[in-house]
Amino acid sequence: MKIVVLDGYTENPGDLSWEGFESLGELTVYDRTPANEVAQRIGGAGAVITNKTPVTAETMDACPGIKYIGVLATGYNIVDVAAARERGIPVTNVPAYGTAAVGQFAIALLLEICHHIGHHADAVKAGRWESCPDYCFWDYPLIELAGKTMGIIGFGRIGQSAGATAKALGMRVIAYDTQETESGREIGEYVTLDELLESSDVISLHCPLFPSTEGIICKESIAKMKDGVIILNNSRGQLVAEQDLADALNSGKVYAAGVDVVSEEPIRADNPLLTAKNCIITPHISWAPRESRARLMEIAQENLRAFLGGGAQNVVNERL
Repeated sequence: MKIVVLDGYTENPGDLSWEGFESLGELTVYDRTPANEVAQRIGGAGAVITNKTPVTAETMDACPGIKYIGVLATGYNIVDVAAARERGIPVTNVPAYGTAAVGQFAIALLLEICHHIGHHADAVKAGRWESCPDYCFWDYPLIELAGKTMGIIGFGRIGQSAGATAKALGMRVIAYDTQETESGREIGEYVTLDELLESSDVISLHCPLFPSTEGIICKESIAKMKDGVIILNNSRGQLVAEQDLADALNSGKVYAAGVDVVSEEPIRADNPLLTAKNCIITPHISWAPRESRARLMEIAQENLRAFLGGGAQNVVNERL
């Protein structure tokens, strides 16, 4: 079978191997694919592997040889899964590969907000410490997390990973999720969304993007929060109404925010968070440690291997 990878660079910029896919068929890997070249590059391939390049119903119609679509990510909204189901094409994703990395990154954002380590390291190298009249200095308030409350919206694998670390730092952990689990109860206390908004010193988003969660952080929900709350988002950018968050940062209602995702990626120059006060923005890299990308590659290969063997693994549109 011919296999086409439409946008392989972010998954493998050169530190991993495509050998597993090469063993499954005739492989072609593109670093990136413009939208107007997707159908041409797929051509007669039977298996399409994509990360963020959309595969639409029109593309499927233009490429009737497609038998399988594999997404190199957990989220799969870039594929028209309903159209694929109608055409009998299984779509697979890669769940759980980055649980530790993404949970760790949420805490990294929080610790940077609490200590501004990068800023102070740069200040030392710029000569400010050697010329300081005192034995130390700091440019931002330094925050101790022990005893404060971490509220986590979405308490699945990643939310629980972040919660376990927050608990180890001495924080009280509360969580809101539509499904409660015993593993979650071992880490934190389940509460209503309003209770979480009202009680948390830090709010971290780890829920999927659904119509019910889009814009869950907005003017109305921010109004229910404590003054000086910290907000973290390394889940999906659309969970946050960005202008509302920027306004709250600029007014001081929200003390700081740390985000690894925005509503449109790459970020647009007019995104209001770029000029908001005390807002750390990183370029969607929570998932990207080599260890997690290696797991992603391995699971994606196993997904395709299972399909070629007549089985099914991690199929997101199961009703074929």
